[in-house]
Amino acid sequence: MSTRRESIDYPASDGKPMAETDVHVMEIAAALETLRLFFEDRADVYVAANNFIYYEEGDKTARFSPDVYVVHGVKKKLRRTFNIWAEKHAPSIVFEASSRSTWLEDIGNKKALCQRLAVKEYILFDPERDYLKPALQGFRLMNGQYIPIEPDAKDCLVSETIDLKIMLTPEGRLRFIDPKTGTILPRLRELKLEADAAKAEAHKARTETRREARGRREAELLAKREADARRHAEQAAQREADARRDAELATQREADARKAAEAEIERLKNELKKLKP
Repeated sequence: MSTRRESIDYPASDGKPMAETDVHVMEIAAALETLRLFFEDRADVYVAANNFIYYEEGDKTARFSPDVYVVHGVKKKLRRTFNIWAEKHAPSIVFEASSRSTWLEDIGNKKALCQRLAVKEYILFDPERDYLKPALQGFRLMNGQYIPIEPDAKDCLVSETIDLKIMLTPEGRLRFIDPKTGTILPRLRELKLEADAAKAEAHKARTETRREARGRREAELLAKREADARRHAEQAAQREADARRDAELATQREADARKAAEAEIERLKNELKKLKP
């Protein structure tokens, strides 16, 4: 019997396309990525969306597909399907983005199934705020039955399974809050915008640093040219001073030579006078 069951193929798809509005796809994807980032360092937490969960071994029809869910105590890895009997764990928490075509199923059969499977927390939210009243609802398993999770003063639901607060913004955006810091967990797009801003700021800083370095180099070159010009001017002034000194010395030598010549002429004249009878 066990061998027969192990040979059963549990399909990853029922062949039907998923029909969701843009806002539902966006919110499901955002919740998935936010929770994956939050549990990124946990090797024993699996976060997934819209794949089949099979809950009865041997029965390919015993399945459901949550919009987003988190499982604690299992290996973080890629899966085609999630088989509860093989993993030995049911989801810890399930999120359903209710819409016009799904809200009755979400609040009815799917909720009842998650209760039967002992999913600890079941969260419903209506991104369009048209079908669920209130638009954010949570249920926690107590003694085998779901009881409503009472919102706090800010209409947030406190999840005990993922240690986060859950809120729905007036625009219908599902956000997660770290209760220890009070900070809203960033979405992937927000992280990209932050990274782009940081990259732009770093580029600006590098450009400013290069500009300052170029300015310093230009100032150093200018200072060097000015120093060279001063040195050349001083050398030219020294050469001119040396030339004036040499000219003065030459003039002095010429004057001394004239005086010596004149003295010699005078001496010779005197000698000639002495020789006359």
